[in-house]
Amino acid sequence: MIATHARRLFLALGLAATTAFGTIATPANAQIPYFQNLLAASQTKYAAIVVDAKTGEILYAKHADSPRYPASITKIMTLYLTFEGLASGKLHPDERVLVSPHAAAQAPTKLGVRAGDSVSVQEAMEGMATKSANDMAVAMAEKIGGTESRFAALMTLRAQELGMQNTHFVNASGLPDSRQLTSARDIAILSRAVMRDYPQYYKLFSLQQFTFRGQVLPNHNHLLGRMQGVDGLKTGFTNASGFNLAVSAVRDNRRLIAVVMGGPTTAQRDQNAEDLLLTGFDVMRRRAMGEKITIAQNLFEPEPTGPVVRGGVEQGDADQDGLKIELTSAPAARNAKVQIVPPSKTKLSKAKWAVQVGEFKSKAEAHKQITLVKNRFGSQLDGAQGAADKAGRKYKAVFVGLSETDAKGACKALKAKRLACQVIPA
Repeated sequence: MIATHARRLFLALGLAATTAFGTIATPANAQIPYFQNLLAASQTKYAAIVVDAKTGEILYAKHADSPRYPASITKIMTLYLTFEGLASGKLHPDERVLVSPHAAAQAPTKLGVRAGDSVSVQEAMEGMATKSANDMAVAMAEKIGGTESRFAALMTLRAQELGMQNTHFVNASGLPDSRQLTSARDIAILSRAVMRDYPQYYKLFSLQQFTFRGQVLPNHNHLLGRMQGVDGLKTGFTNASGFNLAVSAVRDNRRLIAVVMGGPTTAQRDQNAEDLLLTGFDVMRRRAMGEKITIAQNLFEPEPTGPVVRGGVEQGDADQDGLKIELTSAPAARNAKVQIVPPSKTKLSKAKWAVQVGEFKSKAEAHKQITLVKNRFGSQLDGAQGAADKAGRKYKAVFVGLSETDAKGACKALKAKRLACQVIPA
């Protein structure tokens, strides 16, 4: 039974996570990510989260919002946008994907297809999902976006619309770049998005091996076939990131997602992810039996520690030791509060102008953006009130109660910090 494997845990109340799904945001509406936690040089690389895939409830979190290098977990987003193309009819599984010199020149691991050759969309997807082929990720990025850099911009836009507030992409593969950042929470949000938006393609992540031109290539996700109920998702590794894993499993008609980042070895990462899933399933089982368990806040699961052990290169590793986390702004107090007032109740008085800081598919995501901006730029928005203003099927995140001069000044200051905004009449 699960209970015999899961560790004892302390219990406390927690918050549920929410996500929003939709089409790729336009550049005018896209938000530059602002990372919420500094990663000190001495801080552990470890981060983890366990999420109920159905409800989004957080069952466990450790450093879940701290910036981390995604490594090849990046390819979940590359595949997400590929799935979007397939679902819309813009791509077809047997359609050819040209391998450019840039794609062919990517560091291992890769399929090793020569420049000028081509593969099918299906082969490119299977190569990414199993072998984590960097050449296939770039080739698909160029097919969809024209260039890898343009595709990476689309990846970031999609991440922001999904609610991945701590994520920024600059390449399609996850190969080392100090600007490519995410968090354990954001990877869990992305994993949920794949399952909910494209369930017809999710099974790709469960392939235990892939045969390409006569060569059998195994999946790097060692929990597939080893742990009952595991059917995806993706691994990742660079020297700087450590060993990463986003994994999902189903038991008793309940699905959980676990994300472990910064493991010192493959074995420790995999064991930690398995322990977290087992404990999470134990929580769900005990709830079904009537226990009032709300959240697993602290588990007696040992946090994987120690230096990253190099050797077998799992995903295509270049020397990333010298890279440092680059943040676009310093963190603000996490307990800072913002008053969110419905537009109909906002007191405008003589201040007839507002600053819009984004447009989102759900009211909850608009409120998140308001809180995020207020926490970081409260001084520029002094006296303004946050509001989620419905506009058609979307919600505008706005700060109202400003004079025209103050609104223009605030927007200028926000743009200087690379946050998209515009001044509008209230």
